[in-house]
Amino acid sequence: MNRTSFFVDGFNLYHSARAAARPTDGRGTKWLDIRALCSSYLHIVGSGAELSELHYFSALATHLEAGNPEVTQRHRDFISCLKDTGVRVELARFKKKTLRCDHCGERLVRREEKETDVAIACILIELLSEDRADTVVVMSGDTDLAPAARLASRLFPHKTVAFAFPFGRKNKELEQVVDLSFQISAKQYRNHQFSDPYVLKSGREIQKPRGW
Repeated sequence: MNRTSFFVDGFNLYHSARAAARPTDGRGTKWLDIRALCSSYLHIVGSGAELSELHYFSALATHLEAGNPEVTQRHRDFISCLKDTGVRVELARFKKKTLRCDHCGERLVRREEKETDVAIACILIELLSEDRADTVVVMSGDTDLAPAARLASRLFPHKTVAFAFPFGRKNKELEQVVDLSFQISAKQYRNHQFSDPYVLKSGREIQKPRGW
């Protein structure tokens, strides 16, 4: 048995799913059943691969609620569906950052997602050090995760660290860091959507958000 865990970079996957919806017939692809999606790629990991832990890393954009009150509720509903399928959700935060324009000197305020990359790195090392997985697949195309993958491979040479690149986010630098990597297709997004409505084990129904 090859205990295989997936670490999902939520925003990297979200923006990929948005892009994947553009060439389709208008149906969204963001209502992703991530457990089913990950399970569909176990054959690439190898014979005997079985889905173990599945971690989803993201953050709630509460700073957008003033202009769009439903933005975090849609995300919370999606998270409820993920948790219902056994996904472990790790939430980080957005931090305010002030920038100055080099040309006019005007100050601009932006929000940046913070702590997600560090959380992925920490839990990756924790999981491997506690021998809770034989293979860890990181679903992201973010090069900030390269140091974590290098460290994990060096500390645990008998384990496998792989990258699953979301649609449109293939990364050559990350390919060179690990021995195994593969691309997720837009078709697989469409093939692995939650039902609408999705019925939680508690009996509560969650409607797919409009545009998702």
